[in-house]
Amino acid sequence: MRLADKVAVITGTGSGMGRAMANLFAAEGAKIVAAEWNATALAEVVAEVTAAGGAITGVAGDVSNRDDDRRIIQTAIDTYGRIDILVNNAGIMDNMAAAGDFDEATLAKVMAVNAFGPLYLINAAIPHFLAQGKGTIVNTASLAGVGGGAAGVVYTMSKHANVGLTKNTAWAYAKSGIRCNAMAVGGVNTGIMANTAGKVAAFDPQSLGVGRAMAYAGLAPGFGEPIDIANLALYLASDESRFVNGAIVHIDAGWSAA
Repeated sequence: MRLADKVAVITGTGSGMGRAMANLFAAEGAKIVAAEWNATALAEVVAEVTAAGGAITGVAGDVSNRDDDRRIIQTAIDTYGRIDILVNNAGIMDNMAAAGDFDEATLAKVMAVNAFGPLYLINAAIPHFLAQGKGTIVNTASLAGVGGGAAGVVYTMSKHANVGLTKNTAWAYAKSGIRCNAMAVGGVNTGIMANTAGKVAAFDPQSLGVGRAMAYAGLAPGFGEPIDIANLALYLASDESRFVNGAIVHIDAGWSAA
């Protein structure tokens, strides 16, 4: 029970990596506040964790909405009396456009979810972490946050912002008992593309950005499963990683080693 008696807020729990994290963290003893925009998917993961004997509370919300983010964090306080772990996992892709082709709507939505959402949630959690003298943050970043070939310009910008947020938060609060790390995730079999559908402009297979991203994707040694990422998140959320702070941990089967 590596997270016994801990309270963990996890966003994007309706599918993929977030769903795997919710199940794994609960199995390791954490009480889960599961945040998800899709009410149907949220109900499914709550039922799943509950059926396995875990403690979980679902919160429907959009992480790009600051009021929703405050409500997500407050739910942990109201329900379980504290928050020990925040996992900023919710995210959407862009339409793979390069800088010469991006559209304003995609820029606004992707940055709001991938960059501003984690910042808003951390901002809402920090006072509680400071009051109790400790707290742990895990951000789901991407290889697109440490390089330039994995996605379009907008998603790449958003994940670079996520990496910067991770490092600045780790440094700023290092003496306050608060840790912040990120996972630079490579190719994983998740539902992120389905979750993106309808939120950003349609893909254009003929675009420069798609062609270049596909060329980079062809170098990937393989694809992981959501549980692979959940296992790393568990380590970073647990006290086993108490001396790890400000790290951007690559989890990509060696893709970034090329």
